[in-house]
Amino acid sequence: HVQLVESGGGSVQAGGFLRLSCAASDHTSSSYCMTWFRQAPGKERVGVACIDTDGTAFYADSVKGRLTISRDNAKNTLYPQMNSLKPEDTAMYYCAAGPLYGGSCRWERFSHSDFHDHWGQGTQVTVS
Repeated sequence: HVQLVESGGGSVQAGGFLRLSCAASDHTSSSYCMTWFRQAPGKERVGVACIDTDGTAFYADSVKGRLTISRDNAKNTLYPQMNSLKPEDTAMYYCAAGPLYGGSCRWERFSHSDFHDHWGQGTQVTVS
């Protein structure tokens, strides 16, 4: 069972940046698509970015140009960094791992929470 632990959340002023991280307990580099989701109060959980095993990343339109995600396979750690934060970015952010489909990580599939087997506990980001 893969355990995921997010960190790096906090409170930041609009226009600022945050670097989050997600540490996995097991080797996820060769088998899993890693995805970041967020859930604002009273809203559904939505995918914001996913990253394939080779480092290819996909982003939701809402964060494109402001979010950069990378992974260190040797450390089993994921690093999303979000710049130019907006109040509407306020949410609980979750890291998730889902098995590759057809050997790849396609945004059309992995932007949906259903295709992920393992979840972290979340880290809160508040932008004011």
